[in-house]
Amino acid sequence: MATVVSPGPPGPPGNVLLGHLLELSRDHLGFLHECVRRYGDVVAIRFGRRSVVVINEPRDVEYVLVTNQRNFSKGYFYRLLGPAIGNGLLTSEGTFWRRQRRLAQPAFHHQRINAYAETMTDFSQEALVTWRAGEQRNVHDDLMRLTLRIVGKTLFGADIEASAPVVGRALPRALAAMNTLITGPEFVLPGGVPTPSRIRLRRAVAQLDPLVFRLIAQRRESREDNGDLLSALLRAQDEDGGQMTDRQLRDEAMTIVLAGHETTALALTWALYLLSQTPVARATIEAEVDGVLAGRTPRLEDVAHLPFTEAVFLETMRLYPPAFGIGREVIDRCEIGGYQFEPGTGVYIVPWIIHRDPRWFDEPELFQPARWMDGLAKRLPRFAYFPFGGGPRLCIGQQFAMLEGIVILSSIVQRWRLDLAPGQDMTPKPAITLRPRNGMKMTVSAR
Repeated sequence: MATVVSPGPPGPPGNVLLGHLLELSRDHLGFLHECVRRYGDVVAIRFGRRSVVVINEPRDVEYVLVTNQRNFSKGYFYRLLGPAIGNGLLTSEGTFWRRQRRLAQPAFHHQRINAYAETMTDFSQEALVTWRAGEQRNVHDDLMRLTLRIVGKTLFGADIEASAPVVGRALPRALAAMNTLITGPEFVLPGGVPTPSRIRLRRAVAQLDPLVFRLIAQRRESREDNGDLLSALLRAQDEDGGQMTDRQLRDEAMTIVLAGHETTALALTWALYLLSQTPVARATIEAEVDGVLAGRTPRLEDVAHLPFTEAVFLETMRLYPPAFGIGREVIDRCEIGGYQFEPGTGVYIVPWIIHRDPRWFDEPELFQPARWMDGLAKRLPRFAYFPFGGGPRLCIGQQFAMLEGIVILSSIVQRWRLDLAPGQDMTPKPAITLRPRNGMKMTVSAR
């Protein structure tokens, strides 16, 4: 029997010119969550004059990201990131993306990633030894600096914080400018309009580019494999012997730096917050870390013996996925969830909402790391939980992020107990990533 296709999905009424931008700017996640609750798993909204459909059913997500993925481009939202990360894996499309992914894949081979565990541990210990009992710290800032040092060393073989302090100033400016472009009124203006955020972004990138190109040139000249990701990217070849140009290397490096350090730092920040609010989970992770590490610093072989620590990281990314939303754009007319969509229609997939769906998770609003200890991941529908995306465009750095998250979290838990400072607004701020609105101030206690 043929599927009956409805004329169009339901959705809330919107402003003629702005669509639902006002509602999204006031409470992005709350508005989307309410739309799904009220209208179902396929909801029509508008970003200005752009038609967008929010999908919330794992089978429909799989259709977009896997089954029919070639009919969906990354779309408008990702094009806004072009001035910063160029045509890297996050933003590139089609045949060019497939070539870049093939060339980059060996750089993320598990043996190469595992070799970075020592760097992750060493840099974590160097950072944590500077903390003092009784002080109040913005742990989000601390973790951003730590993960930037780690990605700099593992990508370029260089301690960026020490050798290029300009990076520590320019990167936050670039990230802030990109966040404003996505969420502010500049979003509705044509790309060529020189808005304040676009100007700030160009200036930040102009500070970062010379360093990146210099590191690429130095590595090309030395022709050495220093064990870092840049060495692997330089050595990668197509079947016909083709390699990445300097510009392609720059775009991939900038993507790794910008996307690779902030997302892990955010997951760790939210993990520390959730542990501070959940005494049983905090006691459990402390007991596990103490028992496995027995007072020494973590090593690669310890990671497999820290299942609850891993579960804390997984559960944190369920409740606070750093990449809280995934955008696509229809290329050719297609059907999703019983509705027909025309080319150019935006598709908005929101892991934040799907990860909190009671159809897939018992007591979904509660932080319960133990839920991951009995094989839950294998029982779930394929796209009921996907903090790293899915399909061919699954995050290439997933293994790196998981290793880094477990090493840093176990290092912190071993030394310190962190409690949320009073009076903070913990409402997350969604932009490109899911940030704490005003950082994360926590009081440090020695264990």
